[in-house]
Amino acid sequence: MNVDRVRAMQFATVYPLYVTKVERKGQSVEALNEVIRWLTGYSQAELDRLAASDTSLDDFFAGAPMNPNAELITGVICGVRVEQIDDPFMKKVRQMDKIVDEVANGRAMSKILRA
Repeated sequence: MNVDRVRAMQFATVYPLYVTKVERKGQSVEALNEVIRWLTGYSQAELDRLAASDTSLDDFFAGAPMNPNAELITGVICGVRVEQIDDPFMKKVRQMDKIVDEVANGRAMSKILRA
């Protein structure tokens, strides 16, 4: 995987794909937003602004305070164990992918938020 290409991707390109995924599986955009806010520490207003801007994923994660409990996100996403990823940027990307996947699959919010 080309990490530089992923870093350059715009959050505004990725976010609608997440929305489509959760809606296609009968889940709500509100739940999607809740888990992204939990992971990144962004407010809903900040998330909306970033989703409408040309902010790269690199800048998206660089500006995110990130939840300290994000380290509790484990499991396999796209054939890769999240907890074994060494690159901090790619780990954040895969953590977000993992929790979005959990929302789409209808997992209980208390488990997704590692509460």
